[in-house]
Amino acid sequence: MSEALTPEEIARKIKRAGIGKAQFDFTQTSILGIMAGAFIGLGGVFALTIAVSPELGTGPARLLIGVGFSLGLFLVVVTGSELFTGNNLMVASFFSRRISGPELTRNWALAFVANLVGSLVIVFLLYYSRWWAQADYAFSVRTIQIANDKVNLSFGTAFVRGLLANMLVCLAVWMAVAGRSLVDKMIGILLPITAFVAAGFEHSIANMFFLPLGWLVSTDAEALAAAGLAADQVDRLNFGWVTHNLVAVTLGNIVGGALVGLTNWTVYLRRQ
Repeated sequence: MSEALTPEEIARKIKRAGIGKAQFDFTQTSILGIMAGAFIGLGGVFALTIAVSPELGTGPARLLIGVGFSLGLFLVVVTGSELFTGNNLMVASFFSRRISGPELTRNWALAFVANLVGSLVIVFLLYYSRWWAQADYAFSVRTIQIANDKVNLSFGTAFVRGLLANMLVCLAVWMAVAGRSLVDKMIGILLPITAFVAAGFEHSIANMFFLPLGWLVSTDAEALAAAGLAADQVDRLNFGWVTHNLVAVTLGNIVGGALVGLTNWTVYLRRQ
């Protein structure tokens, strides 16, 4: 592996990246945002596929699921896609007075909506391909269970788990920026992403994939029966509760990501 950038060099590079992102036009941000949402969805597919066989036990199984989910951020970083949660680091550019509040808000809003579109594309492709019906509906079991667990979190719990998740996601982006080669970046991403997934924290863009997919799959009687659940046990898999989770987790993600960006701006960029 090549020598990594210093923390100050990383902070400056992230500040410059934020300035560049703020200058993207509508089409660029939209397309790159849709790509990012789709990539996180693909990481979710890999994670759910690994989750089908939990014989290893909770800890080891979650570890492997986290490794699988890391695929999503690998693809985002390598392709330069626009991921809302990673873009929360743009606060470094904002506090450096290199981008304005409206520019920051515009990027976040557009990336968020585009990420949702990309995630839903993967959700519908999976649903209509009946991916979840494989192995006698074994794939549908974890798909429904994961979504149902998420919508049953309280607002406060989802918020704090979202805060913790995006601290790790933004630190993964930070470590990826530190790397000079593709291998460096992949290694930098792997542990923080695996940690947040294994710990059960909440990521808004990931939930744009997990929640709608679990909701759709739960409408199939055979899939629901395979999960050992009755219809009244998944009554929160609906638009209202999915939105409730996404609002709480998104707010937590913004705070967690902004904390990482603001801390490093204070240490390395404030005097500049």
